Amino acid sequence: MYKAFRPLIYLFEPEQIHHLTITLLGLSGRIPPVAALLRALFRSHQSGPEVQCCGLSFINPLGMAAGYDKDGYGWRGLACLGFGHVEVGTVTPRPQPGNPPPRVYRLVEDRAIINRMGFNNRGAEYLARQLKGRRPENLIIGVNIGKNKITPLEEANQDYLSLLRTFAPLADYLAVNISSPNTPDLRSLQSRAALEDLLRPLAAEKVLQAQLLGRNVPVLVKLAPDLDDHELEDALGVILEHNMDGVIINNTSLARPVLQSPFAHESGGLSGAPISVLSLSMVRKVSRFLNGRIPIIASGGVMNVADVQARLDAGASLVQVYTGLIYEGPGLVKQILDGGLRIR
Repeated sequence: MYKAFRPLIYLFEPEQIHHLTITLLGLSGRIPPVAALLRALFRSHQSGPEVQCCGLSFINPLGMAAGYDKDGYGWRGLACLGFGHVEVGTVTPRPQPGNPPPRVYRLVEDRAIINRMGFNNRGAEYLARQLKGRRPENLIIGVNIGKNKITPLEEANQDYLSLLRTFAPLADYLAVNISSPNTPDLRSLQSRAALEDLLRPLAAEKVLQAQLLGRNVPVLVKLAPDLDDHELEDALGVILEHNMDGVIINNTSLARPVLQSPFAHESGGLSGAPISVLSLSMVRKVSRFLNGRIPIIASGGVMNVADVQARLDAGASLVQVYTGLIYEGPGLVKQILDGGLRIR
């Protein structure tokens, strides 16, 4: 049904459709009879497989990647589609508008998206309100955190510390986003020295929050797919040194493989099918380097059940989708889970 309506959907600007979808998901997830209908429509025939990751229990390995529900308005509706976890954000301490539109492009011929959103969100206070209250059973919620554009790089750790303190009581895990290509110089925080300066206070605060809350709140770090092998190993070494709980591989890419769309020249982060090979290769490299010391969440270029299984086989514990959902529709989650995923 989604594919029948897709040409009509594509008549509208991507960001317009996105806002409409989030609004509908938010309303649907808040109305119990509608939420129950959605769960029935998108319930998979196969349960699980369950995953133990970062000290948390996931009913299945499939998650909604950050960037889709930035302000935490639609996550209850997303839960009805069958996800085992939903990662909201990226959130910044203070509200910010992001980059000027147009800033999202569908590359239909390539089954891809280019975006240069720039952490547009309503801020930490708004998202915190959205996360309070009753949660759907068995859903894991992650919060993806980032710095405000106006915050100098040398003060970035204060933004991340503030967000850790705000969301540790509300989230099951936190993801430190230092890899978006759409905030000036943000990716420089992935260098060894900058990452050490960032993670050192976060590690100390994580320990303090665990004492205050009586539970560990895992903190993961999301990396870019465009790091060379030396940069990647440096970043992973710092992540291990400061006892982070996992890595998310990966964010959108600045790479431009051969693309057919007339929007191929647009600046921003590329996601979807064209980065599938790049993302899978990075998961394999990270898995070899980490050798099971901390878990990997794979994100990037996941369009179907084969893509998910390939990442699980490569060493990922969990897999997130985003662009695949835009091209395949809300039934993608059910389709993937019904494919019979196997955990190695």
